[in-house]
Amino acid sequence: MSLDIETNTPASHLLYGLEDKPGFGNSSLAAVQHILASLVGIVTPSLIIGGALGLGQYIPYLISMSLFVSGLATFIQSQRVGPVGSGLLSLQGTSFAFLGAILAAGFAAKGRGDSPEQILALIFGLCLVGSLIEIVLSRFIDKLEGIITPTVTGIVITVIGLSLVKVGFTDMAGGFGAKDFGALPNLGLAMLVVAVIVGFSFARHDGVRLSAVLIGLLVGFAVALLVGKVDFSKIGGQPLFAVPEPLKFGLAFDWSLFLPIAFIYLITAIETTGDLTANSIISGQPVKGPVYIQRIKGGILGDGVNSGLAALFNTFPNTTFSQNNGVIQLTGVASRHVGIHISVLLVLLGLFPGFGAIFTLIPKPVLGGATLVLFGSIAVAGIRILSSQHIDRKAIYVMAVSFGLGLGVSLVPDALKGLPDILQKVLGSPITVSGLAAILLTLILPDTQPETTPADEELELPIAAS
Repeated sequence: MSLDIETNTPASHLLYGLEDKPGFGNSSLAAVQHILASLVGIVTPSLIIGGALGLGQYIPYLISMSLFVSGLATFIQSQRVGPVGSGLLSLQGTSFAFLGAILAAGFAAKGRGDSPEQILALIFGLCLVGSLIEIVLSRFIDKLEGIITPTVTGIVITVIGLSLVKVGFTDMAGGFGAKDFGALPNLGLAMLVVAVIVGFSFARHDGVRLSAVLIGLLVGFAVALLVGKVDFSKIGGQPLFAVPEPLKFGLAFDWSLFLPIAFIYLITAIETTGDLTANSIISGQPVKGPVYIQRIKGGILGDGVNSGLAALFNTFPNTTFSQNNGVIQLTGVASRHVGIHISVLLVLLGLFPGFGAIFTLIPKPVLGGATLVLFGSIAVAGIRILSSQHIDRKAIYVMAVSFGLGLGVSLVPDALKGLPDILQKVLGSPITVSGLAAILLTLILPDTQPETTPADEELELPIAAS
């Protein structure tokens, strides 16, 4: 997910270019830095989904498979297998963008009495079919500029972040159903994590800033350990070695729950374009012409194929991570051959479920403090996209209606209870309803000429002056 793209490092500052081959030591060191910057992002979606849907016994395995698939996907994306992959040093990991839609599908399945295995089968079936959308989109992504505009993308990303804040805040208070929900120690522990993350995000050293979330989790875990909030019973009974089992839980499908997930695949294709464009600039590669277009199409195709691979290997959709753009700037190593080292390390981590089980020890308030910052950052990323555009009359009303509908169904879900069940499931997703509204209004509303300044446009809003 594209949270923070910086593209101001000249290619002349690179120690190793895209096709250079650093020695084993330099490659391994760079690989470890990429993994440290991305590890929390890779494993956290499995922690959140597993915890929210009551999949406790399977969480270590889901985390192991997220690491395993991330390794395979990074290899495909960085080394380019046939037409699949960008050929850039681009790390793949579990996408936060899908959390809202996956949780909505999971809660729907849980509400009708499905077992944990059936819930996972449904989620992986939906994600597998959805990956075909991104695979198809990759072939003509350059033709969608008039439909999937920066305004549409910004609206959807903002709503994704805002809709997930509830999940993070619930964990901050102790987690859903916790006996001590809302207790002061829980909130204090969570706010400590927030404070540490924010504080280290302003550190002078680039490496420290990139590791701010990891540092926050470590500090929070240490304090939780001191006050007796770490339950070591969760880590028992894990096998030493995890054998990846394709379709371990099977596959299921529900059309009424598919549209929200399908829509996110559309948006992540646009996000991947931004990540790979930034990566190209940092790596000294062209951002125009046939080579660039081939990279973008191959990268998005890689996203789709890797997300399908994730569903087959029992984990959640993958996408390019923007964190590693910062690591390339930090290390000066843009060599795609480092991707092989990253892939091997991630696969090895994924084969040992004990490593994944360690993450289940993180108390909910500690995890909630970190995810609150991450989810808020997603919303800010969307706002940044919107603020980079000229906000004319058309953009104002596209945003106003889209945000109003998206947040409305999130805050007042009972407002849709008069609709048929299938429409309730489809339109009950704030991501889907805001995204569809943004696309339809973009197509229907007439373009407005920038004849007035943004300040003048503001005066035309139908809001009473105070």
